[in-house]
Amino acid sequence: MVNKIKMTKKNEKKLEEEFVKKEEYDALKELAQQLENQYKRIAADYQNLEKRTAEEKISWLKIANRNLLLKLLPGLDSLLLAEKHTQDEGIKLSIKHFLDILENEGVKKIDTIGKDFDSRLMEAIGTANGDEGKVLEEVRAGYMLFDSVLRPAQVIVGKNV
Repeated sequence: MVNKIKMTKKNEKKLEEEFVKKEEYDALKELAQQLENQYKRIAADYQNLEKRTAEEKISWLKIANRNLLLKLLPGLDSLLLAEKHTQDEGIKLSIKHFLDILENEGVKKIDTIGKDFDSRLMEAIGTANGDEGKVLEEVRAGYMLFDSVLRPAQVIVGKNV
């Protein structure tokens, strides 16, 4: 036997209220899902912004350090030139101290003498008789700052005549 519920105004109103509650529930569930997705997008955007800001700060510091180091290198060049013409231990000690500080900041001298000429690291300012393509003399030292050229070395390159 099938149980038949007699439709009365009371039963009809109850079913209508349940239907409205179900529609409201479905709408609220959909809204909650939309808000959750929006929150996830906003959180990801914020994390990306933080990363980008941190990278920009690092980039600005590197540029500022690079510019400062480029301004200091002529002073080191003068000390190196003075060392060639004198045997003053104070100058040698000052140069060593200067180079140690630079190395601690990520600056390394480019090794040139006897090496093959490398246009990415060196600037040829002249040629002389010698082994073809080999660096014969360093006129001005070059330096690397981490993985990039801070200042290329100026060199004399060998050329067979």
